[in-house]
Amino acid sequence: MSRSIQDFDDDARNERILVWVNGALRPRAEAVVSVFDSGFVLGDGVWEGLRVVGGQPAFLDAHLDRLREGAKAIALDIGMTRAQLEHAIDETLAANGMHDGVHLRLMVTRGVKRTPYQDPRATVGPATVVVIAEWKTPRRETLDAGLALLTVHVRRGAPDVQDPKLNSHSKLNCITACIQAAAAGADEALMLDPHGFVATCNSTHFFIVRRGEVWTSTGDYCLPGITRANVLQVCREAGIPAREKNFSLTEVYGADEAFVTGTFAGLAPVRQVDGRRIGWDDGPWRPGPMLARLQGLYRDLVARDVAQRAARRAAAP
Repeated sequence: MSRSIQDFDDDARNERILVWVNGALRPRAEAVVSVFDSGFVLGDGVWEGLRVVGGQPAFLDAHLDRLREGAKAIALDIGMTRAQLEHAIDETLAANGMHDGVHLRLMVTRGVKRTPYQDPRATVGPATVVVIAEWKTPRRETLDAGLALLTVHVRRGAPDVQDPKLNSHSKLNCITACIQAAAAGADEALMLDPHGFVATCNSTHFFIVRRGEVWTSTGDYCLPGITRANVLQVCREAGIPAREKNFSLTEVYGADEAFVTGTFAGLAPVRQVDGRRIGWDDGPWRPGPMLARLQGLYRDLVARDVAQRAARRAAAP
């Protein structure tokens, strides 16, 4: 039975959450947007997913930087300052009494259109901004079992078609990859770039370990992942050789370890790719030592970021 790295156990508290919609906190059942909204009509918008640790959204600065850069790239006026976005997030968490074990999504669309048409000039109102915070943590059994990946025919596109560096609401490229992988019984899709090198997964970033080195793609055909960048940072700090480079499926199949990264689950092990078991040990498969080391370093980095943000907030007038 296939699993998703985004799997979680339902929490009854999520039925009673308050959702921030354009400045108002609304019960889940009443948190709606117009059928004329650009996000619904066209997938015209940008978004960020964040984990909340110790009452603080981890790596919030990096996420807001990416959100604002994406909005600027598609000429979308968010209509809110950085401070106002932070306040909306804080207000949502406070209204729901949330502190830990929370996943949050910040979404911005171009707003309501006067008719269902792609031209941004058909927009008649300000941007739609939504903050959804839920009690949600990854399933431990999924992380322990490791993921099975399938290389799919759907490629990551070139930036002159749809720039894969944009974290847009238009995710059909990744969705079709996910459908193919799930139909074949895999947990996640491994996607290649237009040249046949490994690029990324449909909802996470992909890493391998070979002879003590950590490899990931060049980043030319994938989203600039926050967790991806954090893994590269902790490798630098710890003196672990880490490379952003082109590599092929042949090098994946012969890897000592493989893992994926993402905001929701952090670092999660991969046990097989295209039916090939990852690693050389005999006996039952288990996650490798490099992943365990990196998971510890990443937890420390999260704790540092959260402590620094809490200290800044405490010192603010």
